Amino acid sequence: MRIVFAGTPEFAVSSLRAAARHHEVVAVYTQPDRPAGRGRGLMPSPVKLEAIARGIPVFQPESLKTPEAQQQLHDLQPDLMVVVAYGLILPKAVLAIPTHGCWNVHASLLPRWRGAAPIQRAIQAGDAETGVCLMQMEAGLDTGPVLLRQHTPIAAGELGGQLHDRLAELGAQVLSDGLGLLRAGIKPIAQPQPEAGVTYAHKLDKAEARLDWAQDAQQLERTVRAFNPWPIAEAQLAGERVRIHGAVALPDNKGKAPGTLLAAAREGIDIACGQGALRLRVLQREGGKAITAADYLNARRDLAVGA
Repeated sequence: MRIVFAGTPEFAVSSLRAAARHHEVVAVYTQPDRPAGRGRGLMPSPVKLEAIARGIPVFQPESLKTPEAQQQLHDLQPDLMVVVAYGLILPKAVLAIPTHGCWNVHASLLPRWRGAAPIQRAIQAGDAETGVCLMQMEAGLDTGPVLLRQHTPIAAGELGGQLHDRLAELGAQVLSDGLGLLRAGIKPIAQPQPEAGVTYAHKLDKAEARLDWAQDAQQLERTVRAFNPWPIAEAQLAGERVRIHGAVALPDNKGKAPGTLLAAAREGIDIACGQGALRLRVLQREGGKAITAADYLNARRDLAVGA
């Protein structure tokens, strides 16, 4: 099969490898190089780097809405277009170009968590499980029928980055299964998504990373986990803004007002929340690196508070 692959971030790299393993990937579409790093130099996407390493032609249009971009795709004569976290909207005209249309690997159990940040929203919401879906794309936002799906539990304490990596590999496996069926002349059966249970995983906003001590401690713990490695939760601690890389919820706030420092010891720094308390275990000061609570307290002797 002639496959055109469209993807941008690291999450999509495993799926590109799966697509290239037994099929001809004739082109890779990825977003234009963006400024990154301290020098703000243009940086290629992880998918672009993988494509270059494999000798696959790379296309980086600003949009797929122009007649020129659509003609370019048409000229590639794709049997299938595989889309994984591409980041650009595919117009109806593009969806109709490949013989078998466009498949999308999505990191949730649709119709739950349609949209841009399904991994983080699942952790934030306290979901017990998530998974990946291979979906036949249509004009709506992640509304297409599901071809294949795989479930996986969300482990207690699992971070956003850890779940991201697991789902990237699971997505590659689901894609590989679907491509294997199609190659054998068996198109996976498209199951329409149910109308019940639709939720939207809105794009992450750095403003959400600021913790509000008036919230429930368990919710704050989930936010810390979900936002690691980006954008990383942050909060005010004894007059200092710190980023929080690791924390655990405790059941008792000792009747103190939200934001009150309850204890500061080697095992963590306990802050009263609206319900329960949050124990900060790994923190980062302005301009510093992530350190344990014990190391943080070595620099903040003024915070020594007994349990």
